[in-house]
Amino acid sequence: MKSEGFPALLEAFFTDRLVHQRQASPHTIASYRDTFSLLLSFARQRLHKAPTTLTLKDLDATLVGAFLDHLEKERNNTARSRNLRLAAIHSFLHYALYHQPQHSASIERVLAIPSKRFPQKPIESLTAAEIDALLAVPDQRTWIGRRNRTLLLVALQTGLRVSEIVTLRCEDIVLGVGAHLHCRGKGRKERCTPLRKEVAAALRQWLRERAGQAADPCFPNGRGNSLSRDAVEYLLGKYVAAAARRCSTLKRKRVSPHVLRHTAAMDLLQHGVDRSVIALWLGHESVETTQMYLHADLRLKEKALAKTSPTNGQLARYRPADRLLAFLKSL
Repeated sequence: MKSEGFPALLEAFFTDRLVHQRQASPHTIASYRDTFSLLLSFARQRLHKAPTTLTLKDLDATLVGAFLDHLEKERNNTARSRNLRLAAIHSFLHYALYHQPQHSASIERVLAIPSKRFPQKPIESLTAAEIDALLAVPDQRTWIGRRNRTLLLVALQTGLRVSEIVTLRCEDIVLGVGAHLHCRGKGRKERCTPLRKEVAAALRQWLRERAGQAADPCFPNGRGNSLSRDAVEYLLGKYVAAAARRCSTLKRKRVSPHVLRHTAAMDLLQHGVDRSVIALWLGHESVETTQMYLHADLRLKEKALAKTSPTNGQLARYRPADRLLAFLKSL
């Protein structure tokens, strides 16, 4: 490997490191692929060199820094997207450092490029009125409308990622007593999510109409193949625009498939479900990921405020609510 050039090293990174050693998910491989496609195209324009003639030395801190600026300023990527691209480059260079240590000085300078910090905006979620307005839009007289309403119901109740929804198979839906669905999520984590009665009933009716085989996609397109992520985003955007004419608060919100996932999480939180259970429900790697829902829940904050005393008021004297508690207090 040491005598081989950058193209062979990059190919080995994908085929050996990601696929065989790390067994990375298709989503991770696709994200890394897109990163290096963008980087190599940028290098071609900046260095006037074909990707196959690049060397590891060309991938220096100056080039990578300019590439990151290009993503933000010319492609209008967010800082979060910029950081994901940088993480992919860092991952490759850690691999390259082991195989070509003679370039360690140049590699270390790129590895020293930090992720960019960015303001954490409050997460968006839908209210009950907004959900009702959204679900009322799909035309139940058409096959597509019935499919889309069922898809939205599943997304809003289960909190599945859009990638998990489009890969659902008919065999993943278990109806009857203890109705639930099975999915394989991020990091290859498998989980089962229970279904409410109305969602189970909608799925039962849809699957009867769908009449697919066990391995067929639960929500197919017109050709019988799985819906794409872009298709789900398109249909959601179309329905949100229509629902906004009935529910004006939707006009101020940018509703993506991930907002439906946030809505499911907020519903669980507001019904008193523990954060650790919400993390398991959503397939989060860490329970700390659910902390953002606590920050976003205004009603929880209002309850906390109601328990405080006004600054200009007189503090009440504490009195135990029970004689036995009063006895313990006096000890």
